[in-house]
Amino acid sequence: MTKKPLILVTNDDGVTAPGIKALIAAMKPLGEVVVVAPDSPQSGMGHAITVNSTLYVEKLDNEQNIYTCSGTPADCVKIAINEILKRKPDLCVSGINHGSNSSINVIYSGTMSAAIEAGIEGIPAIGFSLLDYSWNANFEAAAIYARKIASTVIENKLPEGVILNVNIPNLQEKDIKGIKISRQAKANWVEEFDKRVNPMGREYYWLTGKFVDLDKGEDTDEWALKNNHVSVVPVQYDLTAHHYIQTLNSWDFNG
Repeated sequence: MTKKPLILVTNDDGVTAPGIKALIAAMKPLGEVVVVAPDSPQSGMGHAITVNSTLYVEKLDNEQNIYTCSGTPADCVKIAINEILKRKPDLCVSGINHGSNSSINVIYSGTMSAAIEAGIEGIPAIGFSLLDYSWNANFEAAAIYARKIASTVIENKLPEGVILNVNIPNLQEKDIKGIKISRQAKANWVEEFDKRVNPMGREYYWLTGKFVDLDKGEDTDEWALKNNHVSVVPVQYDLTAHHYIQTLNSWDFNG
């Protein structure tokens, strides 16, 4: 008999976040679900891993196979693969994140870093994000699209080294125009630091800023989201600028 697909679920908002609960429910009809997620919020951690302190894992729910880990999202995937799971997952899904991970946000995202870590291990992986930062966000439409996309990936597979970054507009299902395969928009944060003084007289800073979309293309994730589409961007962890290798070879570094 064919085994049911083994699906690893993780996130960066923590194991108690409503987004991961919606994702768990969306994945259950597709296979055997095991959850390994941070024990506290880890947003913005990027691909950080724990190397200078200990990691702790606790099983929260025997029936649902839910574990918490004291580390980062990337730690959760590493420890799931190496210590918790008895076989390699057929799919890793991360999210559903509370807030966007489109465009440059993919670099900072703990949600996407967990998916990318799975991709590094040769596991098909998807990161899901909803464009609503509220803890009480409505994940109904996002969960429907997460199941559709995950099911399609299980059926068709993904090539080695490719991970999907999926962002979902904050709309009801009837108002979403469908899925648009996109590229990462050229955009960035114009950052500022709000400087303050605490009651003890010590200066401190709050990071603030404004997201600026510099891309006018109609094939980007930002365009898709602004026009009520779910954006799906294939990303990779190979950061080599392959197009520039030939130019660098023409330089005389030994002169």
